[in-house]
Order: sequence, then structure tokens, then C-alpha cells
Amino acid sequence: MIQTIDLRGLQPNRSELIDLVPRALTDVSVALAAAQELIDDVRARGEEALVAQAVRFDGGAAVAIRVPVAEIEAAAAALQADVRAALEVAIERVRKATAVQIPAPRRTELASGAVVEQRWQPVDRVGLYVPGGKAVYPSSVVMNVVPAQIAGVTSIALVSPPQAEFGGRVHPVVLGAAGMLGITEVYAMGGAGAIGALAHGVPSLGLDPVQIITGPGNVFVAAAKRIVRSRTGIDSEAGPTEILVIADGSADAGFVAADLVSQAEHDELAAAVLVTDSVELAAAVREQLALVAASTRHTERVGIALDGIQSAIVLVDDMAAAAEFSNAYGPEHLEIQTADSDAVLALIHSAGAIFVGPYSPVSLGDYLAGSNHVLPTGGQSRFSPGLGAYTFLRPQQVIRYDREALLEVAADIRVLAESENLPAHADAVAARFL
Repeated sequence: MIQTIDLRGLQPNRSELIDLVPRALTDVSVALAAAQELIDDVRARGEEALVAQAVRFDGGAAVAIRVPVAEIEAAAAALQADVRAALEVAIERVRKATAVQIPAPRRTELASGAVVEQRWQPVDRVGLYVPGGKAVYPSSVVMNVVPAQIAGVTSIALVSPPQAEFGGRVHPVVLGAAGMLGITEVYAMGGAGAIGALAHGVPSLGLDPVQIITGPGNVFVAAAKRIVRSRTGIDSEAGPTEILVIADGSADAGFVAADLVSQAEHDELAAAVLVTDSVELAAAVREQLALVAASTRHTERVGIALDGIQSAIVLVDDMAAAAEFSNAYGPEHLEIQTADSDAVLALIHSAGAIFVGPYSPVSLGDYLAGSNHVLPTGGQSRFSPGLGAYTFLRPQQVIRYDREALLEVAADIRVLAESENLPAHADAVAARFL
């Protein structure tokens, strides 16, 4: 069962801490060559390549790569009542929490007649990836689509791998969620080829290139996103899910163990990490993990994840050291279950999403917290945000100067232009006053 990393009595610097962080051996670069080959194939052969890749990787070609609108609408109508109701709550909550992410336009008057305006413009067209694999992700449809819609994106293409279980069609619940959100452009395709198709377009399918691609996927999807990012924007190179729990002796060991297992069930490479200054809690969590892991539906998958090098119980001297370790790790999901959670929160600056208190589990964020569950993994939260409306917005500055305002700064422009040996810059200003 899960390993222990004992850092008590040590004072590692930031570089050493990063090296001590437990990580799965998943290097996106190892998949780059294969992903490039699949993308190039789609660019060269289009729809034919996508069919061949579906047979190779998804167990069979899609009935139709571009899903008919009638099929999307039928899937939405066929959703079980309880699933539809739960999705409606999720959509409403994510919409409310995302709406506040749209900045208001700002106007700065620097002098009379000298104005700089700040505005945030949505991109026109985006591609959203919803994975298949070991689980079904209608919640990822919500998390990808709603922020794009809130941002004002007018053209949305959604892709998801064809499912052999459903005759080469997109999973009906994923399709139903898309229909609930009014998405009419859906493609049954997955993997690196789908990312390439979104970036470069497939004319025979009526698929135009997109400006931004978002959504999680496997290592080949992540590699493909890295490859196309010079042509289209991406949210992040999402990898296996991660949970890091900071807890002290006041935490409930059963809660902590349940939360670690909840993320370990995603994938054998999922990371489950507890950081604590309590030896007693560490022992109790270890005991609870054995019980919970043995009784859960995906017990084999969970056991492999917990036994992996990416999962650990980390012992530290105090909560300040716990926060320092967490910041070096940069977790996708961070839970804080301590006697003074706000004090620990004040020390945190790197995390995709932060769940504070014993009744804010990561599972809440996966579905109904209102926050977004498409988050940076692999330490990327140290420099990248999770998915939000801002992902689809471009800040733009609009400059408005009248004649007098330009004349006021003309001499300073001349000084700076000459200092940079760019006299034509100043001449362009002077030409207006001849």
C-alpha cells in the first residue's frame, strides 16, 4: 500500500522540494512522435485517416464522424430523468460561478484627449475535447461548454471518441449533455487525430479549424495539444488526475482516505498524496485506505494507483512545511482539512482548485460545486490556471489620442526613438504636425 516520505527535520530548498515530489513516470515528450504521425495523417487524408484511427484505437469506425443534429437532440431527450436533473443543477451552478470571470471594460484617461481602453474579446471558434476511456464524462461537457458560452464564443465544436459499446457512436450521455447545452456540432473522433482535426480542419466533414482547444485526455492527446499550440491555443496539457490533502491531527481519517480513493479510481496513474504533521493521522489514514480501497468498485485500479510512485503519505514538521511542499507540488486538486484552514490557505499560492474544510471534497468540485474541474496537472498549476471563461477571452488595448494629446508626448517619443536608433518611429509622429 501507499509509500511514506518522511521530511521531518529536513529543510529542503524549492529546487530540492520539487525533486522530492512524487510523480508518475508520464512524459508527454515520449508520445510526441506518435502524435505527430497521427496529426500528419489527418492533415493528409482527412476523414479517411480518422476512420482508420478509430478502427485502430477505438475498436471500430464511427457510424458517422459528424453526428447528425437529430441524433444529438434525441440523446438529450432520452436522458434519464435523474441524470438530466443533476446535469441541470451542474449547468446552473457552473454558469453562476463562471459569469463573474468576465472582466468589465475599463477606460483610463492619462491626460486630456489621451485614453487607453481595456476590453476582453472572445475568440470566434473553439474545439472542446471530451475523453472516453475508463469512465464517461458528461460533467466534462458542462465544464468545457459553459465557460465558452459565458465568454461569448459563437462557434463550438465538440469531439469525443466513438464507443464500440454503442456501435461506433459518441456515448449517449455525453451526447445528451451536449444537446442540453445547445451544441449542434459534435464529432465522433478521439485521440491525437481529433486534436489535429480541430487544429487544421477537415473540409469533407465541414469542420473548420478552431482557435482554442480545451479538455483533458490521455498522454497522446496531451502530446497533440503541445504540437498544435503554435497554430491554436490550448488550455493545458492535462495528465492523470491528482489530489493532495493537507491535514493535521484534527482531520477525519475516513474522510481523507475516501477522498484519496475517489481520485485514485480515475486511472492507475492517478496521484493521491496526503501531507500531514501528525503521525497518528498518517497511520489512521493508511488503515482506512486499505479498507476503502478493498471495498470500492474499481478496487484493482485504485490499488495500483495507491501503490504507484506518484502516491504517498508525506510527513512534515508543521503546517507551514506542508504548505511549502504543496506549493512545490502544484496540485491539480488541493484539500485543506486542518483546525485552522484559513491560516493554511493564506500560505497557498499554487493549486488548480482548493477545497477548504471537511465538507468540501474534490468530488464536489468534479460535479456540483460550481467551480470548473478542467484543471492543470503535473505541476502546471504553478504557472497555469484551470479552465474558465477567461480561457476563451483575449485582452485587447484600444488607444485613442487626439492631436493635442499626441503633441504633448511627441518630444519624449523622439527621445526614446533616437535612443533605440529607430528615428522613423518619431518621424511618424512628427509627420502629423508639419
